[in-house]
Amino acid sequence: MKYRKIERLGIEVSAFGVGCMRLPMKKLEDGTDVVDEEISTPIIRHAIDSGVNYVDTAYVYSGGKKNEIALGHALRDGYREKVYVATKLPTWPIQTYEDMERILDESRENLGVETIDFYLVHALNRGSWHKVRDLGVTRFLDEAKKSGKIRCACFSFHDNYDAFEEILGAYDWDMAQVQFNFMDIENQASLKGVRLAGEKKIPIVVMEGLLGGKLANAPDNVLALYDEFPVKRSPVEWAFRWLCDFPEIATVLSGVTSMEQCENNLEIFDRCEVGAMTDDEKDLIDRVRQAYRSRTKVGCTGCRYCMPCPNDVDIPGIFSIWNNKFLYNEKLQGNRDYARKIREEHDASKCLECGACEGVCPQHLGIIDLLKQADAEMR
Repeated sequence: MKYRKIERLGIEVSAFGVGCMRLPMKKLEDGTDVVDEEISTPIIRHAIDSGVNYVDTAYVYSGGKKNEIALGHALRDGYREKVYVATKLPTWPIQTYEDMERILDESRENLGVETIDFYLVHALNRGSWHKVRDLGVTRFLDEAKKSGKIRCACFSFHDNYDAFEEILGAYDWDMAQVQFNFMDIENQASLKGVRLAGEKKIPIVVMEGLLGGKLANAPDNVLALYDEFPVKRSPVEWAFRWLCDFPEIATVLSGVTSMEQCENNLEIFDRCEVGAMTDDEKDLIDRVRQAYRSRTKVGCTGCRYCMPCPNDVDIPGIFSIWNNKFLYNEKLQGNRDYARKIREEHDASKCLECGACEGVCPQHLGIIDLLKQADAEMR
């Protein structure tokens, strides 16, 4: 296992971090869904025995508390001492300062630990950051560190670069967790945000390195590029290899639902490290990115100038579903996502063809006709 040194904390973490969000589930006789610990515990312990020393969960994963509890059970019998444990403070249910204290204590109890190594304010965007900032979250984090309940104060993030820059500069963070992969270099925190964190000596933990599994199932035009390259690697290894090349990244989370996935990740990350990507390999990923983008159905940038629609059509949401369906060859998922828009009555059939959207679109898209095409292809 390769390790990354976090200078500001004086520790080393494994390049592969076990993400627990997608641990296997089972249904009890009464219909309750719980983590299947007979499967998940051996997976987690095997990863740790193989050198992984970073595990990530959250207070809300697996339907609330269940994930933390299952991880806590897996970390018994001496495994707790071998790893750094990360969990998260959800922002959406918090209404008071006391809520933050209560949830932190519940997480410690769920996990069976006195101290949480990495405590992340969960899924921050600009709005949720302003909410918890005004409730005193930075004071809460300082007090939690002082009392020994947490070691490192961190945040996870889902918004754009400007929001990331604001949050990153608002507190002396020990780590930031962001969505990042070779398709998201201009989305979410973006490559620019990863570089900014590096300049500030704030380590990055990566989530969604495979974009929710989308990059693992490459379409034919992408597979052709991988197949033509002299060195043969799976789409999964290419995606992780690209990420591990960044010195700003401390660890890359990968969700494990089976022992086979765990073994595969262990093998891949043993071959990935900073500086491993050659110029030819970087060029390959650039061409792969363009091959994905060539599958785009509509050049919508998600700027939302077209919103709100007078008849509540979710124009950018529909175009995002349409693009993802073809970019990542996810036909069934795209149709399911669009079916949700239909149920919510935000689908393209609600378009009145008033043209208000087309008059403000910076890309000068023929939105009315494009909505008709999207509707026809996803119903």
